[in-house]
Amino acid sequence: MGLLDKNRDYVLGLFRVVVGLLFACHGAATLFDVFGGPHGAAPGLLEWPGWWAAAIQLVGGVLVLVGCGTRAAAVICSGSMAYAYFSTHQGTAPLPIENGGEAAAMFCWAFLLIAALGPGRWALDQVLSRSDDTRTEAPLTRH
Repeated sequence: MGLLDKNRDYVLGLFRVVVGLLFACHGAATLFDVFGGPHGAAPGLLEWPGWWAAAIQLVGGVLVLVGCGTRAAAVICSGSMAYAYFSTHQGTAPLPIENGGEAAAMFCWAFLLIAALGPGRWALDQVLSRSDDTRTEAPLTRH
């Protein structure tokens, strides 16, 4: 068993945190004109698909980052990036390097990996499930 195998949950947790943070930054940049602002024209409030994509990026990215509802959030994030790739990038050229869709493709597959493997360490879901376990345990009785 190698070093990475022993630390798989820690590596996966770190991967989840980094991917979630980067994704949330994209959403924040688009919605709030921070971190260098949106890449292109900022979408209007509730405008399809730009505003909704940015909202998914921000909320989904934060949920994945903190590890809350990780698998469901990761599936939604992955799907939104698949939609972005096929609706925006794929039509201009067949390969991501040619059509500018590298980020969409990488985020799509990264979130799919997180959804399949779970959140790893340092996930809020783990803390919440531990507190649920302690509430459902039978009280100790004295002999």
